[in-house]
Amino acid sequence: MDRKTFYITTPIYYPSDKLHIGHSYTTVAADAVARYKRLKGYDVMFLTGTDEHGQKIERKAKEKGVTPKQYVDEIVAGIKELWKLLKITNDRFIRTTDPHHEKTVQKIFKKLYDQGDIYKSEYEGWYCTPCESFWTKTQLVDGKCPDCGREVELTKEESYFFRLSKYQDRLIKHIEENPDFIQPVSRQNEMLNNFLRPGLEDLCVSRTTFDWGIPVSFDDKHVVYVWIDALSNYITALNYMSEDDSDYRKYWPADVHLVGKEIVRFHTIIWPAMLMALGEPLPKQVFGHGWLLLEGGKMSKSKGNVVDPVVLVEKYGVDAIRYFLLREVPFGSDGVFSNEALINRINSDLANDLGNLVSRTVAMIDKYFGGKLPQERQAGEFDDDLIKTVTDTPQKVEELLDRLQFSTALTEIWKAISRTNKYIDETMPWALAKSEENKARLAAVLYNLAESIRIVSILIQPFMPETPEKIWHQLGINDKKYVEWETAKKWGVYPEGAAVNKGEPLFPRIDVKKELEELEKLTLAAAENKEKQSPKQETEKKDAEKNEYITIEDFEKLDLRVGKVLEAQKVENADKLLKLKIEVGNEVRQVVSGIAKYYSPEELKGKYVVLVANLKPVKLRGIESQGMILAASDDKDLVLVTIDKEINSGTKVQ
Repeated sequence: MDRKTFYITTPIYYPSDKLHIGHSYTTVAADAVARYKRLKGYDVMFLTGTDEHGQKIERKAKEKGVTPKQYVDEIVAGIKELWKLLKITNDRFIRTTDPHHEKTVQKIFKKLYDQGDIYKSEYEGWYCTPCESFWTKTQLVDGKCPDCGREVELTKEESYFFRLSKYQDRLIKHIEENPDFIQPVSRQNEMLNNFLRPGLEDLCVSRTTFDWGIPVSFDDKHVVYVWIDALSNYITALNYMSEDDSDYRKYWPADVHLVGKEIVRFHTIIWPAMLMALGEPLPKQVFGHGWLLLEGGKMSKSKGNVVDPVVLVEKYGVDAIRYFLLREVPFGSDGVFSNEALINRINSDLANDLGNLVSRTVAMIDKYFGGKLPQERQAGEFDDDLIKTVTDTPQKVEELLDRLQFSTALTEIWKAISRTNKYIDETMPWALAKSEENKARLAAVLYNLAESIRIVSILIQPFMPETPEKIWHQLGINDKKYVEWETAKKWGVYPEGAAVNKGEPLFPRIDVKKELEELEKLTLAAAENKEKQSPKQETEKKDAEKNEYITIEDFEKLDLRVGKVLEAQKVENADKLLKLKIEVGNEVRQVVSGIAKYYSPEELKGKYVVLVANLKPVKLRGIESQGMILAASDDKDLVLVTIDKEINSGTKVQ
């Protein structure tokens, strides 16, 4: 018999130069659900991706002097790296520039046109480029976009329209008859009362004023506008309308679309109407979660809010960041991120409650029984209450995760952790250890602690992918059959004869004051690095730097060597980077250099370059770079510093 399927999606992300911790919120939540369902035995399809077309992308690429595809390629590579860092287990990653997606979108557009659900007319209205939304004059707030508050442009152009108004009554009926379709309930009421019941207007679905989009197959001066292009990804990723649509038939309709509250309207009105027009089933649920806001509403140097998820994960570990995101805020509500809240949560919940429980238990088993618990054990007071609390927890967690209540589910797990810590205080193992007569009772107490931790370690798996393995190692659990999901509902599974392994603390305590000061420095440094300077400012800066003299001792710190380029190749998904193999005397160095726009791999082979040989190695796109080659550049070109006569590689440059 086939396993039961589960299809979960996040919205496809618009490529952005600046990723902050809020961008990770939806994806971490979706990953927790996907992991949970896999642990329950489901055949899971977890989809995420990027929405890469539109006027905003076209303009940004032009500003940077690259093609739109080059612009998005580099950002998408960064997004994929971030998902790896956060241990995201998506099964597929779709890009709206994928050829199969573009082809299917054209088919969808043509089908809707042929059956009369799309028609040509003329549009005149106010357009917000960042939001990619059209607004009537009455919808504007102080003449600006009601969503983001930015300037809008008056746009008049020939466009194709989707008959959204045609599906208004069917949408209302579907929402009323399926109360779980839009969650939380507050979002459902908003869609019905603010948009559907007042009446829908037909939707502009093509543009002629820019080219960066999917061409309308039968009218190539038009490109498909964002919503038919972007929203269709949920089915194009399953090969809808292709020769082999078995994945579509297997996984559709989606069990849940996880989205931020700002795009609930598009996912619960436009997308279902499109599916109705196509004659396809609607997703079972759209869950619109709240926003994770920065303290004070925006990034603040004075408050030291580091919001770069890479920085946070490198400092505190992926599990601490994932735990904070899913525990701090009830899913569906708005919440606030601050560095202080993060550190306090790590210290309180992870270091004190969970980490200390594991360390104390393992240390006592090691100290009192040489690392292995005896089979002779004596039950006693407090056991039944502990066992009931811990064994009742898995069912509560499952019910809450089925409703996407991550924070409450973690609260229940931590109640079990707190009860287990209290059990230590109640039974006082250190006192029992003083008498040989109490050895059997002591063994039972420590077994109950180990068994409670085993159950907790299973339940935290969807949220914290690395910590459970560390706990199992310390508890001496080497066979995964003892930590399968269903065993969390059984008491007495901790294996007889398991040998514990004392290890490092799972979550070391953090000095709050010192850490906040350090984070503030990181924030200030990051902000300074990201300040944009005009070419004139850059020139002035370089001129100023030229006038800052160094001593001969400073210069002698540089180890400049002649290097011969043996081979060069492009770095995947990085338009600017080349990976070079450079012979430096008797060794071969690997160097990553941002010269791909100026030199092809072929023309570099055999060149003699100047290498800074004592530069500390760094990783670029996950590739170690062992030095830096010298080049001269102006606003238009870049030229390598090369040696004009053949000389032995490794020769020192003086």
